[in-house]
Amino acid sequence: MLALRLARRELRSGVRGLWIVLLCLVLGVAVIAAVGSLRAATDRGLAEDGRRILGGDLEVESGSQPLPDELRQWLRARGATLSDVVRMRSMLVAPSGERQLVELKAVDPAWPLVGHAVTTTNTPPPLAGGGWGEGAQPPRQSIATQLANRGLFAEQVVLDRLGLHPGDTVRLGNTIFTIRGALISEPDRVAAPLILGPRVLISTDALPSTGLVVPGSMVRYAIRATVPGPAAVIAAIPLAFPNQGWRIRDPHSAAPGVTRFMDQTSLFMTLVGLTSLLVGGIGVANGVRAWLDARARTIATLRCLGGSARLVLAVCLIQVMALALGGIAIGLAAGALGPMALADALKGVLPVPPVPGFYPGPLLLAAAYGLLTALAFSLWPLGRAACIPGAALFRDALLPERTRPARGLLLATATLAGCLIALTVATSADRRFALWFCAAAIVTLVVFRLGGALLVMAARAGTRLGSATGRLGLGNLRRPGAATPAMLISVGLGLSTLAAVALINGNVQREIAEQLPANAPSFFFIDIQNSQLSRFETLVRQQPGVRDLQQVPSLRARIVAVNGVPADQVHATPETQWALRGDRGLTYAATPPPGTRIVAGSWWPAGYDGPPLVSFDADLARGWGVHIGDTIRVNVLGRDLDLKIASLRNIAWQTLSLNFVLVASPGLLQHAPHSHIATVRVAGPDQGRLLRVVTDALPNVTGIRVQDVLAAVAALLGQVAAALTATGSLTLAVGVLVLAGTVAAGQRRRIQQATILRTLGATRRQIRTAWMVEFGVVGIAAGLIAAAIGSLASYAIAHWLMHIEWVLLPGALALTLIGALAMMLAFGYVGTAAALRAKPAAMLRNE
Repeated sequence: MLALRLARRELRSGVRGLWIVLLCLVLGVAVIAAVGSLRAATDRGLAEDGRRILGGDLEVESGSQPLPDELRQWLRARGATLSDVVRMRSMLVAPSGERQLVELKAVDPAWPLVGHAVTTTNTPPPLAGGGWGEGAQPPRQSIATQLANRGLFAEQVVLDRLGLHPGDTVRLGNTIFTIRGALISEPDRVAAPLILGPRVLISTDALPSTGLVVPGSMVRYAIRATVPGPAAVIAAIPLAFPNQGWRIRDPHSAAPGVTRFMDQTSLFMTLVGLTSLLVGGIGVANGVRAWLDARARTIATLRCLGGSARLVLAVCLIQVMALALGGIAIGLAAGALGPMALADALKGVLPVPPVPGFYPGPLLLAAAYGLLTALAFSLWPLGRAACIPGAALFRDALLPERTRPARGLLLATATLAGCLIALTVATSADRRFALWFCAAAIVTLVVFRLGGALLVMAARAGTRLGSATGRLGLGNLRRPGAATPAMLISVGLGLSTLAAVALINGNVQREIAEQLPANAPSFFFIDIQNSQLSRFETLVRQQPGVRDLQQVPSLRARIVAVNGVPADQVHATPETQWALRGDRGLTYAATPPPGTRIVAGSWWPAGYDGPPLVSFDADLARGWGVHIGDTIRVNVLGRDLDLKIASLRNIAWQTLSLNFVLVASPGLLQHAPHSHIATVRVAGPDQGRLLRVVTDALPNVTGIRVQDVLAAVAALLGQVAAALTATGSLTLAVGVLVLAGTVAAGQRRRIQQATILRTLGATRRQIRTAWMVEFGVVGIAAGLIAAAIGSLASYAIAHWLMHIEWVLLPGALALTLIGALAMMLAFGYVGTAAALRAKPAAMLRNE
């Protein structure tokens, strides 16, 4: 109670020296709270709109095989209302001859079962104009009616690119369609970047006439249903139709891609927030230390009057935690209100619109992070000050005591740090990645701390310099109580984050801009039928500028089991789980394709005609824990096949050549209905002519221009890089805040030093130069260490997570070094100007 009364009385006079503690915690906690609240709001949006996004209570997708009528009858017998949806890619050809790659979606008259599609022909007009009115449902059959008689809706970007308007005609495969209007939104489609083409909507009745659906086509069939008791029906489907390899989804798994995207985004943003809190923790320690320095006389007087170390610790800890709780509360308020305020703006950015609301779970988690950080970083300086005898405190500024906190406080600090790491790992979507992050953060702190110690040791060599200002500036780095390590850490951590982001982005852009165009084909042509293959090859080889033509058989297969374990139960690493979802490309070959790099096992002998064998991707094999001789069961055209692994291959996906995860032995598969896929390299001026010739002669064949895909990917990566840089800048912002607090904490000493030097005859220019030398050396050291750490971090991410070639980019690192130097010099100049404005006479009289 005595400690509480003393702390309360001191708090009345304000906590001027602890503002850095408040601001650091506010920013770090606000980031984590905002990310958690936004994730919770998006999850709620998925939960509430799951039926709309899925298109019903359940969806059964079969991949490239049409679903049987027996399934439809079975579902209708249980009271289900059904809707069929078919999706594929094709070429839309305008009367002018211009063509556009599109994602084709064919729907039946019952579509959509949930929600409604919005087009330019059924958008609700304003209330003043009559009609449906804002928020009302347009007539359900309006879309179906307009799609009848070969009607077509296309996204506005398609109409703009091809110069089309409602009422114009276009060709899709072998059939002419009439454009009814622009497609604005679909209820069963989440927001996604347009990589392989915008959407076109037609009727399922018109799809057969197009000639696009032929054996082996890259097409996806699905049935959506609204049904009473959907959970029981979903559980009964595999029992009624065993060994089908169908993908059955409910509203909770309506958008697994969105869930994975949000998992990864929230993981990254939370780790950015934790890095900000980590840097802020340094600010907490520095702020507490500076506050204790300002109160040294008060604490010393209290100790000399008989106050125990425990009493002093309690008084100071109560004050610090009172302010920390205030900072955490402000951060929580900002984190909770931020997503609400930005809800409308985020609707067009996130795949699923977030549902604004108050989400206590993420706020409690952010508060726990903030509280653990405040305690872990403040106990050490508080414990040290409490253990120093009163008399020693009076001279601690000039002759620091080599005192450590009591053993109990050291144990408490270690326990709090362990709890912070455990909380980070336990609440992360990817615990292994979070554990590596924590380990890297600890190593980074140790490296910067050692760098600070080495810099102080190296500064001793400055006594040999001939310049007096240089000796003085380097001497400041090693003076008693110098904040050299703290300044190094506060600047370096944020710069390390930005350096890593810059190098990762630079390497990805380099992979796309430099390597891929040199190796990539000009076109991918898909859905080439066996009967069309010879004509396709003849047409291509007759065109000018064609340099290379390669083709392979192509089938669609779904992996249903690995060594007898169902695909959805395989313990795969996060980066290899993608191959267990949806259809995969499958081909067969008697001999190894060009460029094959076998790393284990061997290819089957020439003329092999035994049980099916497969050459498998080595990276996926490591992620799944499979080896030579293991079995992968795939579903091809509704039939399950067991493929025994004969060899493992390293696949260079970045070359964009004809690579397949699964390359099977000939025999059984070559007699199955399938199509072919081909790559062609052709000179730029002749690309348009080649595409027109092939798709006019073979309307069912789809040509994908690689250059357009790469441009879309590059634009998307540019947006991602901007987002990464903006979020990484949060860490740097906290570092700048900590640096400002560190400079402010040492301002009194700088004023004293400037007063003495000016009294002894030093000019303002000499003093300013000395201090700029001090800050400049710290900036260069911070930039060099940040460049090294950023390089290592970017290499690890590029090599082990992104699987791309990594090269050192000196330009990005030079920007890091220049940024560190400029930041330190700016703060040094501001601090110098403030210290030189102080009047020497007043300082001399008072001290």
